[in-house]
Amino acid sequence: MTPFISGFALSAALIMAIGAQNLFVLRQGLKREHVGAIVVFFGLSDALLIVAGVSGVGAFLSAVPGLATVLTIGGAIFLAWYGITALRRMTSLNALPVTASGQLSLGRVMITGAAFTFLNPHVYLDTVLLMGTAASAQPEASRPLFAFGAATASFVWFAILGFGARLFQSVFTRPLAWRFLDAVVGIVMLGISASLLMGALNQPG
Repeated sequence: MTPFISGFALSAALIMAIGAQNLFVLRQGLKREHVGAIVVFFGLSDALLIVAGVSGVGAFLSAVPGLATVLTIGGAIFLAWYGITALRRMTSLNALPVTASGQLSLGRVMITGAAFTFLNPHVYLDTVLLMGTAASAQPEASRPLFAFGAATASFVWFAILGFGARLFQSVFTRPLAWRFLDAVVGIVMLGISASLLMGALNQPG
């Protein structure tokens, strides 16, 4: 495979798993709330981290275990907070209708998106460490094209997820559907948070 296709395929395989970023983009897409800004922000953030990994930053992070622990604990706390918020939303008597818009300001949405990106250790594992390791197997001259393919996959996926979510908009006119989505979001976020904390506590030293 060409370096571009290799980077695209690996990035797509990593990013399509259910996770914090994807669920956040999906929810914003269903609400039609600042979708374009979120897609561009997440795509650019992934591109930045991918370039960092390909440039060798992953090796630096691996050499500083204390930094990894701090990032892990911070990310776990944020994901736990968001998960609890989603579960509280699920039990609310006033479920969010899909037609509701403007619930969050652009600034607040971007701050939350930044937290999902830069406080999530899984993002660093996938886009910095794993992509950096994969890129090191490429000839040095091919690495920029590999990184470009990986970044392109992120933009394509977030665009599909964010703008494609409106295809399910009719389903989410029912409050029960929003409660189900918030239940999934809450459980996934708390599960990721618990796994991160267990990993941090079980680290040697």
